Amino acid sequence: MAETEATLLRQFPLFLPQNRAKTVYEGFISAQGRDFHLRLLLPKDLQLRNARLLCSWQLKAVLNGYHHIVQQEVALKNKKEPYVLPPPPKFYSSLIGEIRALGWDKLVYVDPCFSPIKLKADVSGREHLITVKLKAKYPAESPDCVVDFPVPFSVSWTPQSSLISIYSQFLAALESLKTFWDVMDEIDEKTWVLEPEKPTRSATARRIVLGNNISINIEVDPRHPTMLPECCFLGADHVVKPLGIRLSRNIHLWDPENSLLQNLKNVLEIDFPARAILEKSDFSMDCGICYAYQLDGAIPDQVCDNSQCGQSFHYICLYEWLRGLLTSRQSFNIMFGECPYCSKVSNLFVTFHKTVPSFQ
Repeated sequence: MAETEATLLRQFPLFLPQNRAKTVYEGFISAQGRDFHLRLLLPKDLQLRNARLLCSWQLKAVLNGYHHIVQQEVALKNKKEPYVLPPPPKFYSSLIGEIRALGWDKLVYVDPCFSPIKLKADVSGREHLITVKLKAKYPAESPDCVVDFPVPFSVSWTPQSSLISIYSQFLAALESLKTFWDVMDEIDEKTWVLEPEKPTRSATARRIVLGNNISINIEVDPRHPTMLPECCFLGADHVVKPLGIRLSRNIHLWDPENSLLQNLKNVLEIDFPARAILEKSDFSMDCGICYAYQLDGAIPDQVCDNSQCGQSFHYICLYEWLRGLLTSRQSFNIMFGECPYCSKVSNLFVTFHKTVPSFQ
């Protein structure tokens, strides 16, 4: 009951015991911005589940809608957590032996209870981490493994397996994804990537700058990273359409023996803006409606098709703008309206299962 008394005192400092047995509590509590007088009568066994509340009709009216919640809270307070026996000493000595055999230099973190255990591996100059969450019946039961991979990682496990077998499978998976990460690292190092700003090792998409207010979003297959990725051009139609035509016309030039970046240059007949010459700010134009670059993690991806304008917008900003115009009209998933800057008629359409504004 000492714990219950401490909790009551901490949460309700004006609610105090009235007798030595501490079976009667009286004082004030706050509810819905008001203070109410309350008297709590506990049974001899001091169990909250059998307690009685004496209060004014005003507080009863407040508590009436929360009766079932009060009952649930009381039940939870009285529920005792089952006692779990700690693993035997052999469990810890066995794990220490496995870590020693693996190499202490590969250990990044270990919990005082030896679960989870975080290990690292360096492959091609890239550091990768794996978090191993051991279960109570380890090694009879397979542990859970968390990695930053673009593909699922499942561990082949038997009761005779150990951390060493997990680590060897981890290394094999890293080796199989080496080409994928080589491709993505080359893109990150040699081009201006708009999204994601800080890509994780599991990220398979990149939005790459092609020029002012024009970019390409690619989705790379981790299993076949040198093959033609899914491509989506973002920008004004008069700039996007010629790029789409070149991609279709030159697709036969795609050579899996070349790097993905070199293939994109060949089929699109362009050179990507170089990081050594230009700054990212040269391509990062704020939204013409909210005047911000980022909005809930999104950056402007809609551009006015008027070559004399070329203003960019967040799709949600443009959508709300067009919805608010009396002159806008909608047909199914297309909304027609005027550009906020140049008054050119624009439209809004749904793509990839989300509402995306664009200009035509």
